[in-house]
Amino acid sequence: MEFVKVQGLGNDFIVVDGPFDPDPDDVARWCARRTGIGADGFLVIQPIDDTRMSMRYWNGDGGEAEMCGNGLRCVARLAYDRGWVTSATFNVATAVGDHEVTVTDDSVIAFVGVPTPFRTGELSIGRHTVHPFAVGNPHAVLLVDDVEEADVATIGPEIEHDPLFPNRTNVEFVEVLEDGGIKARIWERGVGETPASGTGATAAAYIAHTQAGVELPIEVHLPGGTLAITFDDAGAWMEGPAEVVFCGSID
Repeated sequence: MEFVKVQGLGNDFIVVDGPFDPDPDDVARWCARRTGIGADGFLVIQPIDDTRMSMRYWNGDGGEAEMCGNGLRCVARLAYDRGWVTSATFNVATAVGDHEVTVTDDSVIAFVGVPTPFRTGELSIGRHTVHPFAVGNPHAVLLVDDVEEADVATIGPEIEHDPLFPNRTNVEFVEVLEDGGIKARIWERGVGETPASGTGATAAAYIAHTQAGVELPIEVHLPGGTLAITFDDAGAWMEGPAEVVFCGSID
């Protein structure tokens, strides 16, 4: 089976053409960094017509997830470069609906979705106050004074697996900067800390905007690079890079 390795801001994925329904154990084996191909997640994509394609996403542990923002940009770039679509603006169908994307020379602009609180207000988990939001998939956002000092490796899994989140959650640690941007680190459900996350950056920006008054558009500075996030009446939009890394085959 042929695959393509793609990445957006260091968030990397194995992509195969569908239709294909992978075994979760195989996904985990292929995504393993030292014994497999190595990736944060696994994507199955296929064209629907010349204006629309579909994607399904599995985290690196083999669990299928609702959406993936960086993955969305990566498959948009791949579909456009392959000539699957006739315009640079088209739609990608996901488990949580269609997402409009526009491919430019050096970036992809994508509709992320509508940030929606999936629990009321703030939550207290241990010593931590989190803001729970869904952006197609679940997120818990913490505002911190210094993101570099945040104990992501300890707090991230603690919140991910808290009983308040029966399907587990992604966790974002967010520092508001004096220039109006934000810095964030992401603990991804089923993966661990990742260099970037499109939906995670969106959740971080939404909380920074609504809770800390950061003006739009917001530059989200992540370990892997920077995403631009803004919101309008339709919902959340992001812009950032995506590229093919290499191609190969799975036996």
